[in-house]
Amino acid sequence: MISIKSQTELEKLAVAGRLSANALMYGGSMIKAGMTTYELDKLIHDYIVKNGGTPTFLGYGGFKGSACISLNEKVIHGIPSKHEVIKDGDIVTIDTGATVDGWCGDNAYTFPVGKVNEETLKLLEVTKEALRIGIAQAVPGNRVGDISHAIEEYVRSFGYGIVKEYCGHGVGRTLHESPEVPNYGAAGKGPRLMPGMVIAIEPMISLKGDAIRQLPDGWGVVSKSGAPTAHYENTIAITKDGPEILTKATI
Repeated sequence: MISIKSQTELEKLAVAGRLSANALMYGGSMIKAGMTTYELDKLIHDYIVKNGGTPTFLGYGGFKGSACISLNEKVIHGIPSKHEVIKDGDIVTIDTGATVDGWCGDNAYTFPVGKVNEETLKLLEVTKEALRIGIAQAVPGNRVGDISHAIEEYVRSFGYGIVKEYCGHGVGRTLHESPEVPNYGAAGKGPRLMPGMVIAIEPMISLKGDAIRQLPDGWGVVSKSGAPTAHYENTIAITKDGPEILTKATI
């Protein structure tokens, strides 16, 4: 069931969203070649707690990190590890959220580290723009499929792959609510968007092909081709005046 949030609830979601975004951007600013993904996760964890939140992902479904940290061909759900070292030329996707007063935020960003090749940088640029294009469709009266179709049409024009097994979702007192928001599909289909709905839109795009495989740890997901992947995400509120990004950093 899709929940419609009151203005008071939207304000609380904005607080959680702001901390989520600040933690994400703080984490991105701290990335250095030679550090482990475990060290990066610890920094994000401490930032969230210091600023009055609880890491939403920590313990979620048994997840062991405060952020999903995914390198290169790893699309999502990378478990932070003391044995995984970030190198110059890597791309690092951080997906994290903070819970404040029982309300969740959720956002993601793919950060280039050092000298990244032009082909991969183009993938990042297109995926980021796909998120912007999807958000622009999040207006009252449109349907979820309008978001999905806009993202797919743009991404496919570059020949990139779209991860179909995972998608955006509603956000509220729990991290994942209805409706699902795929990154592909037909315009004019799916639930109608109404003021007070809160959704996470999150293109997950591969340089080559749609196919993925899950790692033996049961969490990490990589492109089957081994090609780089990018992931950008914002939590937004549908308002009568258009989409409002709740995960907007202030640092």
